[in-house]
Amino acid sequence: MHAQSVDAAEIARFNALAAEWWDPRGPMRPLHQMNPARIAWIDTRLRRRFATPTRVLDIGCGAGLAAEALARLGHDVLGLDAAPDALEAARAHAEGQHLPLAYRQAAAEELLAEGARFPAITALEVIEHVPDPAAFLRTLAGLLEPGGLLFVSTLNRTRRSWLTAILGAEYVLRLLPTGTHDWNRFLTPAELDAALRQAGLRTTDITGLAPDPLRGGWHPTRRLAVNYLAMATA
Repeated sequence: MHAQSVDAAEIARFNALAAEWWDPRGPMRPLHQMNPARIAWIDTRLRRRFATPTRVLDIGCGAGLAAEALARLGHDVLGLDAAPDALEAARAHAEGQHLPLAYRQAAAEELLAEGARFPAITALEVIEHVPDPAAFLRTLAGLLEPGGLLFVSTLNRTRRSWLTAILGAEYVLRLLPTGTHDWNRFLTPAELDAALRQAGLRTTDITGLAPDPLRGGWHPTRRLAVNYLAMATA
């Protein structure tokens, strides 16, 4: 099966960052800063739907920032990624912590072929890196149990996102390695919603995510011009 969720160049790029992934001042600094806000938003909605911690498939988990955070909240998490070095860093960081957390090197299509289903799926900062976003979402829809929840975070394709996420973060402030993102692969909320509907899913909630310069970290916002996080249901 051809894996629409795997881009060899992107896998190599993220493999190269594996040793620095868990350094909060390193190249993944923006994700470290964003992670508490996005995980809190997701956890609130998971508990609203399921009442208790649930099984979560974290697609494109990298070295496990989101997967480990969800596991710390009690969710039973499977982190899936095609980058072996990133997964090695994920396993090393989680070792000895006795979390409800496992990792597997595979593409989402492999799980689909095995008939796997999950009540909740997260795909955070992933869809802008896959070769075929529409096919990727169809695969995720096939992995989702009836009534399950899918969470997708990505970047909007706006002038503001180019100025902040590309020019600012990669070239001026050097918060991310140059070339991390391709602005042309960003999806607008309308495009993401349309692709979700074509995959048989319905967008039920959406929020922007923005840095908070006064208090530090990030926070949810109504503004969707740069980073945003959507929830969809089967």
